[in-house]
Amino acid sequence: MTALDVLDRRLVAALQVSPRATWGEIGGAVGENERTVARRLQRLLSTGAVRVTAILDELRCGLGTPVHLHVQVRPCTVEQVAEALSQRPDTRSVYGVTGSADVGCELVVPSRELLHDVLTAQIPATPGITQTQTQVVLYAFQTVAEWHAPYLTEEQVTLLRATAPPSAGPPPERVELTAAERDVVALLAADGRIGFTAIAERLDLSVPTARRRVTALLDRGVVHLRAEVEPMLLGLEVEAQLWLSVRAHGLDRVGRTLAAHPSVRYCAATSGAHTMIVQVAVAHETELYRFLTTVLGPLDDVTDVNVTLITRAYKRGHLRKSGLLTLEYE
Repeated sequence: MTALDVLDRRLVAALQVSPRATWGEIGGAVGENERTVARRLQRLLSTGAVRVTAILDELRCGLGTPVHLHVQVRPCTVEQVAEALSQRPDTRSVYGVTGSADVGCELVVPSRELLHDVLTAQIPATPGITQTQTQVVLYAFQTVAEWHAPYLTEEQVTLLRATAPPSAGPPPERVELTAAERDVVALLAADGRIGFTAIAERLDLSVPTARRRVTALLDRGVVHLRAEVEPMLLGLEVEAQLWLSVRAHGLDRVGRTLAAHPSVRYCAATSGAHTMIVQVAVAHETELYRFLTTVLGPLDDVTDVNVTLITRAYKRGHLRKSGLLTLEYE
């Protein structure tokens, strides 16, 4: 599949800002006819170029510990290892990468009790893996679900955010989900645009109850809707993972500064050899160079930067990939 045209990129960016917005709301925000919006976005959704899903903040919900792995493999086994890791239900993202590692992987380990076994026995037992390095997520400043491609004006973004459920403010540090709430989350993960009537029918609820439960989950900030699309389809052909060493007293300032940059898809503080991971998507290597020199360079608390490029995505946000297309939620 080739890169999307300019209008498609703008419409996808709008869907990223407000994944459950109606075609009319998106059309009104970006100045396009509702029929044109519906035709183009329905085509992208039906082909798998775009998938709307939902992801939990597992760390806040006490449902798991996010962990990033640098994985080294035997020669000619990257494809085999990446596919094996992608098939694990606890992997959220799997990439082929440049640098000292061959594969980058994000796991969400269900419990701290399992963390040791997963990292020391299960993952190393994967055929082809020779060595791993672990970085545990301590705090996320920006998730991919909160990022959108930089093709909209501030006014358009403001209009689209007005169509999304209002935020109730910063969520509490720890949230316990009920079994009923988890059922709703599962439906949103499979289809982030599922209607309230369909939710009500599948869970044997009234439509107002279904609406209240979805709205409450989004308001509390424990579930994030996400319009998943490969950055390359949006013309952002260079995707990098930056591993930063940051002085402890500057972690919060650096994290919040980088999270506000339009090229930053993901930013989190981690344990391990580096104290922060930043994922950046730009159109060309020269833009990545400018990001390193003009955005990172002036941040005095950043003492070291390790740059790796993502060469292929095998899985993102629990969604497996087929080239540039996103498969359905499993």
